[in-house]
Amino acid sequence: MKNLIITIAMVLSGTLFSQVIIGDNVGTASNKTSVLLEFANTNNKGIILPYVRTLASGPTQGSIVLDATDPINARVKYYNGSWVDLSGQGANVTSVLTSQPTAAAVVETADAKVIIGANTSTVTDGVLVLESTTKAMMLPQVSDVNNIPSPSPGMIVYVNKVGAKRLAVFNGEKWSFWKP
Repeated sequence: MKNLIITIAMVLSGTLFSQVIIGDNVGTASNKTSVLLEFANTNNKGIILPYVRTLASGPTQGSIVLDATDPINARVKYYNGSWVDLSGQGANVTSVLTSQPTAAAVVETADAKVIIGANTSTVTDGVLVLESTTKAMMLPQVSDVNNIPSPSPGMIVYVNKVGAKRLAVFNGEKWSFWKP
């Protein structure tokens, strides 16, 4: 019995600190050594960022959200000590917000979060926390944002197209592109 418990503990600890691939068992990274979280190569899906109706004044650096504090001028933003607009243009997400729960409808536990890469985290305001000093998240990759049938506000992808490799964020009406 003791050996069974030790074996289970070893399997779980290896799983907790290993790479996570969502969507399949292959992912998109050819070299997995620096990847903590990656996604299947579907070429037509992205990550939907959380919608916030109240922008936090001092979240953890690296936080990224769809800022819907002004629903007719929603923008994708990240925090690096101050909020930075990734969209560069606003969008009207009023109709989308009607299907999102309000703060009164959501009962949120302060410590309810998923941590990938460690057992604990000092990040207190993240729902999904990637904890690593040596590994990163690989965004879902698409060859063209037009391959995504119905992009949602707050969607983020990496466009992996020869001559046009770039980050793309969707604010609900338009794609904005960031390239090196």
